Amino acid sequence: MEKLAIKLPDSPGVYMFKKGRSIIYIGKATSLRDRVRSYFSRGVIETRGQAIVNMVEQADGISVKKTDSVLEALILESTLIKKHQPKYNIREKDDKSYFYVVVTSEDYPRIKTMRGRDLFAEDRKNFSEIFGPFPHGGELKEAIKIIRKIFPFREKCLPAQAGLPGLGKACFEAQIGLCPGVCEGRVTKADYARNIKNIKLFFEGKKTKILNSLERMMHSYANVHEFEKANEIKKQIFGLKHIEDVALIKNKEGLGDESTNRDVFRIEAYDVSHMGGINRIGVMTVLENGEIKRSDYRKFKIKDPTKLAGDTNDLKQILDRRFFHEEWRLPDLIVVDGAVAQKNAAERILEGLRLNIPVVAVTKDEYHRPKKILGKREIYGKYEREILIANSEAHRFAVSYHKKIRKII
Repeated sequence: MEKLAIKLPDSPGVYMFKKGRSIIYIGKATSLRDRVRSYFSRGVIETRGQAIVNMVEQADGISVKKTDSVLEALILESTLIKKHQPKYNIREKDDKSYFYVVVTSEDYPRIKTMRGRDLFAEDRKNFSEIFGPFPHGGELKEAIKIIRKIFPFREKCLPAQAGLPGLGKACFEAQIGLCPGVCEGRVTKADYARNIKNIKLFFEGKKTKILNSLERMMHSYANVHEFEKANEIKKQIFGLKHIEDVALIKNKEGLGDESTNRDVFRIEAYDVSHMGGINRIGVMTVLENGEIKRSDYRKFKIKDPTKLAGDTNDLKQILDRRFFHEEWRLPDLIVVDGAVAQKNAAERILEGLRLNIPVVAVTKDEYHRPKKILGKREIYGKYEREILIANSEAHRFAVSYHKKIRKII
């Protein structure tokens, strides 16, 4: 079976150790190949105990199911454990020690995590749905945070129409986009219910069904020129297709941190070029692990330049168009040319797309030489050389592209 593990995919998913037709252990992985291989490494007994060693010795087969993200692997793991009740998953735990996700039975339901012992002490009428069990409470809480960024829901605030004192003000979660504004009355009951329905479907492993529904809804809104609503749904679609589950990946899975396919650190740098506001263009340059990757460089012509005057608006258009390309690998760091205004503009765009990607800005002196890097010190301190190279490449590439544009015109 060790040879079989080498052939497994280097992608997230769920693995199942089998004895004959019976599944005896189920686990999730960031990299199926690396995770399963680790069961045949030295020191397993010290890190996982004799029970897991016995499981590996008894198993005579392995099967896997790939997922698009670690988050979906976590949910699939729970579904399969509940379905198959594998011997080595439930041996030392009962239902009361596991964790569950519950949807409350309220007009504006909440999503909560509960330990089994607390859940079973409650009246089941208080909940419309229960998902689980989940073996790891910490990972489950991180998963809820990720899902809430895509489909916001209320936590503690009360619906505005309840008529109680102090309502009508935005709660803290609403201010940072985690609550859709139940407390302010700016979300209809139907729209809120749709968010909750999508969360339920996600925990049922039906992401494709959600995406198909959202696509239809987005086009319906666009057809009647309700572009603001269409754009909100577009962001949800983007969030589902680019689930940022770094927090889950950082968690240890029993045998320690796995090696992952995220070992390539990608920096994207952006610059805008024009002459007195005319012929405005933008560029993107790329460094991966400190090396220039010219094959990923991109050029952008600014559309409707008269309506989008100013470098920050140009930057917004460039980033909007860049992140529309779902097939492009997401960056680990973004570098913009400019100062606080450009940095803030980029951060607002990423926040709107619910992407947790750090941004730094490179300010210049009167001779257009790098003067200062704005951003988190732990980021620019570690990658200062790469940041300056990426920024320099972006400026060079932008000037070169602008010269070509002027010659053509």
